[in-house]
Amino acid sequence: MKRQFAVIGLGRFGGSVCCALIEQGVEVLAIDQCEAKVNQYRDVVTHAVVADSTDEQALRHLGIRNFEHVIVAIGDNIQASILTTLILDELGVEHITVKAQNDYHEKVLVKIGAERIVHPERDMGARIAHHLMSKNVLDYLEVSDKYSIIEMFAGSKMHAKTLVELNVRASFGCNVMAIKRGAEMIVSPKADQLIHQDDLLIVLGADEDIKRFEQMFDDTK
Repeated sequence: MKRQFAVIGLGRFGGSVCCALIEQGVEVLAIDQCEAKVNQYRDVVTHAVVADSTDEQALRHLGIRNFEHVIVAIGDNIQASILTTLILDELGVEHITVKAQNDYHEKVLVKIGAERIVHPERDMGARIAHHLMSKNVLDYLEVSDKYSIIEMFAGSKMHAKTLVELNVRASFGCNVMAIKRGAEMIVSPKADQLIHQDDLLIVLGADEDIKRFEQMFDDTK
């Protein structure tokens, strides 16, 4: 039996989540109050329905508690987002991910049962900023309030040096978790692993350490 997800709110974020989940081969129930938005995704997802997610009976009728994971992607209506999350928690939904508008919204969501909070606009802004500041950084992912993962191309300053020569862990407090070289993936590389220019490094560290690491090996500086 395929895994089942529900997405509530079919704005740009909710719609993109629906499409990404369908591409992963899972079943997706899409819910929105706007009939036009529901119709837009009717042929994309497994099921699409018009419903008010702040109506507990409506969610019960949809069997929402049977879904493995529910994503609340409601846009600007913070009240509806909070009430929907509260109802989902009370109905016994095991995994709830909610889009937050700001930090205050997030604090309330955590207290009422949201398992994971996402800030799409803020997170995308951080990723874009890293791209703009360093041509070597391919991608950036915030994993907690203090730690991040970056995908970074090795530039000329790293070429033909080992990890121990670069002193990544001792000098910067960062860990190179993997190196991608063409089609080859080197997981948990050893200290004597030689770095080649244009290798893709996957690096985990505290935000301040990541920043120092980027700046030290940025070929534009």
